[in-house]
Amino acid sequence: MAQARQWSAVADRVICEMRGGGETWAAIGRTLGLSRSTVIERGRRLRAVAPPIRPVLRNEEEEMLADPNRPPLRAGHPLTWGLLMDEPFPEGEIK
Repeated sequence: MAQARQWSAVADRVICEMRGGGETWAAIGRTLGLSRSTVIERGRRLRAVAPPIRPVLRNEEEEMLADPNRPPLRAGHPLTWGLLMDEPFPEGEIK
């Protein structure tokens, strides 16, 4: 039976810092000499998240969004979906 991996504080810090800097899981795995899936699993336990990607707005989009009488945005629009998905999962247990 395979032994459980003993993670070091240095490896954990590398995962969090690289992912926070926008690196891919594969790049982090290559740096640590581990598989992508191993790094993903550890990153999820550490709650290592990539920085949110904000869409670049053109001037006419900014004006349209400032208009209080604008039509609704389509489902899944990057601006509205980003509001839901940018925040990390809440800490602790869900009751």
